[in-house]
Amino acid sequence: MSESLIDQSVFDALRETAGHDFADELVNTLLEEAPGMMPDLKTAAGSGDDDAYRRAAHSLNSNAKVFGASALAELDRRLELSVLGQASDAAVLEAEYERTAAALRGLIDAG
Repeated sequence: MSESLIDQSVFDALRETAGHDFADELVNTLLEEAPGMMPDLKTAAGSGDDDAYRRAAHSLNSNAKVFGASALAELDRRLELSVLGQASDAAVLEAEYERTAAALRGLIDAG
């Protein structure tokens, strides 16, 4: 599961560069903070706030790239570049995030 969602070489490079424990700490921080970004994205889409929508998508995109979550990063990038997404786009992103979060948890649990 994690192989299709996480580029293992990117994740391994992060651990090599930052250190195993610090990389795992970064993953845990993402797992704690990203769910709070989803409501921001949905609210921005619902209110027509292009800037807030792009900021939320950009933040998720940047985080996803760091961990090698290529599919999530690409979806975030598309949303970031859109004129203004819909709440349904945010729901798709949230589902992809949940799949990616499970894969990341598996990687840090595996050591």
